[in-house]
Amino acid sequence: MGQGRHTFDIHLRLRTLAQLLNSLDPAPFHERDLDDDAADFIIGSALDAPRDADLRVVIHLDEPSARPEHDAAQSIHNYFRYRAAQSRRQMRELMRHGRRTLLIGLAFLAACLTAVQLLSAIKSTGVIWFTREALVIVGWVALWRPLEIFLYEWWPIRWQGRLFGRLERAPVEVRPPSTIAHAP
Repeated sequence: MGQGRHTFDIHLRLRTLAQLLNSLDPAPFHERDLDDDAADFIIGSALDAPRDADLRVVIHLDEPSARPEHDAAQSIHNYFRYRAAQSRRQMRELMRHGRRTLLIGLAFLAACLTAVQLLSAIKSTGVIWFTREALVIVGWVALWRPLEIFLYEWWPIRWQGRLFGRLERAPVEVRPPSTIAHAP
């Protein structure tokens, strides 16, 4: 954690550590997915945290287990490491799709502008004028999707990946339930 930075605690109260995990996942304890409700709660709480605050997950556990802090930390970190990697893959795929659609859009725009030039050689009538203008508009509209990808669509994916990275690095503490009354 950074020096002089505020730490934002995410508090979960659980009866057993097994409540943290997806009960349908047959993988070993440390490799299991988090329960959807637990993951949503952690993510939702992290969204409430100031962007410059360090995150910490505090689990108030009713029934202690042998190595609760290690097991919980490893499960949470593995889950959010996976989600951060998913976001990176999604970003790479979106950028690949953006480049592909940009090439298609530019080729289509070039074809439309070439057609406009060819139509300019023909005596201008209302139909020719309308066709030329329509080709210019349609050609530029073909760039709409790639521009949308490169200007806007990637931001939420990048932001989500950063949030998952923060949660992956967040320390995890397991405390007895009596300390929840003192939690902020």
